[in-house]
Amino acid sequence: MSQKRIAFQGELGANSHEICHAAYPDYEPVPHASFEDAFEAVRSGDCRLGMIPVENSIAGRVADVHHLLPDSGLRIIGERFKPIHFQLMVNPGVTLDQVKIACSMPIALGQCRKALRRLGLKTEPVGDTALAAKMLAERPDPSRAAVSPALAAEMYGLDILLRDIEDEHNNTTRFLVMTAEPDPARPPFTEPCITSFVFRVKNLPAALYKALGGFATNGVNMIKLESYMENGSFTATFFYCEVEGRPEDRGVARAFDELQFFSEKFEILGVYPADPFRKRSLP
Repeated sequence: MSQKRIAFQGELGANSHEICHAAYPDYEPVPHASFEDAFEAVRSGDCRLGMIPVENSIAGRVADVHHLLPDSGLRIIGERFKPIHFQLMVNPGVTLDQVKIACSMPIALGQCRKALRRLGLKTEPVGDTALAAKMLAERPDPSRAAVSPALAAEMYGLDILLRDIEDEHNNTTRFLVMTAEPDPARPPFTEPCITSFVFRVKNLPAALYKALGGFATNGVNMIKLESYMENGSFTATFFYCEVEGRPEDRGVARAFDELQFFSEKFEILGVYPADPFRKRSLP
């Protein structure tokens, strides 16, 4: 197993590449075309870690990931929050008055919609933010610009015309750090922790209400609860959940006991330190 490789989805220069470099500067970031490929790289041992985006403060959750997590065989060992900034970049020497079209992935174009409208630019979608920069570098065109992270300009030799053109400057993406280790070391008890898990309730009246009641009665703060369909079935609803604390905490342990009594499936996906960004982002 490679000890110094971390998998991510996207092209070199993407936001996922930036957070890999910032969080694990001694690891080699390894790009993959899809989330499935990134998961498989970690599962197979080609990469020791994976850096996977799960939600954005503006766009919401990354839908594919929640379907892949439970069956991936991977464990969550960390989280990272990354403020998202987009730059308008062009081929060297191109001026703003020459640009007519801005290219990027649709979610990025949407997050820069007001700025691009003020500039009078048409938009053209591509599959990845960094791919837009890479394509522009490979096929120079003075009428086109890429909306990409700053690292992409550095990697592909482009000039940044305008910086931080996102409409909302509190735009933040949360990433999960994944490993194939079946039983990774737990964080020290001195660190605030988060426990992520999935469950499916039994087919009983008010089963979800009863399953979750233990978290309230035991004073456990639930910070995320999301449902999604399993295998395309409308009758088998899975829930992805996150709580503050660790399974060894008395309150969490009691809440899990109640949850499992009313559930037919329950699996802990990870126990990991809470990113300090959580405290900094509190009002």
